[in-house]
Amino acid sequence: MSTRRRVIYLDNHATTQVDPRVIAAMLPYFSEIYGNAASRQHEYGWRAEAAVERARKQVADLVGGSPEEVVFTSGATESINLALRGIAGAAAGRHMVTVVTEHRAVLDTITTLERGGLEATLLPVDRFGRVDPDDVRKSLRPGTVLVSIMAANNEIGTLAPLREIGELCRERGILFHSDATQAVGRIPVRMRETGVDLLSMSAHKLHGPKGIGALVIRSGKPLIDLTPQITGGGHEKGFRSGTLNVPAIVGFGVAAELALQEGIAGQPAIALRRDRLVGMLQERLDDTTVNGHPTLRLANNASVTFEHAKADAVMMAMKDVAVSAGSACSSALPEPSHVLQAIGVSREAAASTLRFGLSMFTTDEEIAFAAERVAEAVQGVRSRVYTAV
Repeated sequence: MSTRRRVIYLDNHATTQVDPRVIAAMLPYFSEIYGNAASRQHEYGWRAEAAVERARKQVADLVGGSPEEVVFTSGATESINLALRGIAGAAAGRHMVTVVTEHRAVLDTITTLERGGLEATLLPVDRFGRVDPDDVRKSLRPGTVLVSIMAANNEIGTLAPLREIGELCRERGILFHSDATQAVGRIPVRMRETGVDLLSMSAHKLHGPKGIGALVIRSGKPLIDLTPQITGGGHEKGFRSGTLNVPAIVGFGVAAELALQEGIAGQPAIALRRDRLVGMLQERLDDTTVNGHPTLRLANNASVTFEHAKADAVMMAMKDVAVSAGSACSSALPEPSHVLQAIGVSREAAASTLRFGLSMFTTDEEIAFAAERVAEAVQGVRSRVYTAV
């Protein structure tokens, strides 16, 4: 009999539990329908290809796109690289615009491109983490080829004014990319309504499998030209060569369909649990601050600063609650969160901040337990700090 203790999972920005219905849909493609989707000479390949095309439509429907616009990748990081590097390699201009609070997949790629001669403008945000569309407008110039702004911040949950920025880009004939990894499945993201030309996403953020994502590339005029980053076979319309991961793509498609049917509608209930968690923490603990926009934010997100309680010490003190101190992709970096510092949080306070991420699987009982354990851990860390002083 297993004696493994239960751990409450509240790190759904890092990854989510795969929906059992997604797993069930994937299983036949490991052992029964295991053909290569590029094998056009027999039934195994035809069935695999049909499954991929079905998933392509499901993913497109989630973001208001068309199936032919979906290019499957290994995840949002690759999608972002394909978008930014692809545009840099194909466009005549040498200037891009982004925001200081972007995910490292954007910021690090921009830094690499700058070494090759790209010029980049990194715009500031307000104290809630929102970029001012007027700052975007002022940053645009004749050589600007791309604006890249995430739909929802992965640390503080703040939503970006995509529609206003999309209109600015459309008026100037400048391409608009959005890292919508945290947003899709949680808020309505419709590419054509927001003016987004290229959209990056990952399945594992919306209860799908890891290792599969997509770059959705707007079709129509003007045509978008990208330099491929992975060549060797011409798969995915030549944008991304390599044998397709059919089981994962099938899972991605089902997860996208479920997100469209159920995920967005379920967000108000998640927001209520999130607010309950924050309320319980603030009742028990003084000097507790919530970061991000008070209303224009993801329903499942709570970035909470606990003054005088280092995040790593708090997490060590509560092994039965899984949270994070920031982006999972930046967890190895010794520096405090660049997002929190960009909105005016001090280095010390940033190092005392935890990120809570709820999902549709989070229960009221888990919220109550987590609030109690976090409060106990913070109080314990603070008491040791005060005693040492």
